[in-house]
Amino acid sequence: MELIDIVDENDKLTGKVEERWSAVEKKLWCRIVFCWLMNEKGEILLQKRTPTKKKNPNKWGKTGGQVSAGETVEEAICREVKEEIGIEIPNEEIEHAEFIKHKLEKNKCFMYSYVFTVDKKIEDYTLQKEEVAQVKYFTIEEIEQAKKDNDTNFIFSKTDENIFNKEISMLKHKRSEILGK
Repeated sequence: MELIDIVDENDKLTGKVEERWSAVEKKLWCRIVFCWLMNEKGEILLQKRTPTKKKNPNKWGKTGGQVSAGETVEEAICREVKEEIGIEIPNEEIEHAEFIKHKLEKNKCFMYSYVFTVDKKIEDYTLQKEEVAQVKYFTIEEIEQAKKDNDTNFIFSKTDENIFNKEISMLKHKRSEILGK
């Protein structure tokens, strides 16, 4: 059972703790963390979820997940990256990139998004077999094309256009920093 902290509509802790899926059913506000991992070529690592995942099985997406009860968002992103793909993010590299208040029909959450640079090859990742079936590097342009094509193999095909474009812009800026262009 995964317990999460409940926050109010201003992202302040309420002191209440709920089981994750119960909180979703009750449409309570919670916190989620995600990250984009970019290699030295400016490519983005995406992970394919396993077929047994309750939400978005067999789809490509960012690394991340729920913030557990008692955790900070920084602790959560480090834990999620370590659990799902087996790498550690040094504290000095934790740079908050994006904050989105997201109110959907089925879910109300505050999404904290990060960008990390990695010097890793595909074989350097250790995948959490229960959650991650595969990892692969994609160019930003491939990600944009998947969104344009509404490719349902990617979780972000359903993402709000404004949010997606904001994140792509952020990734292109980071890529130009890395590549020196």
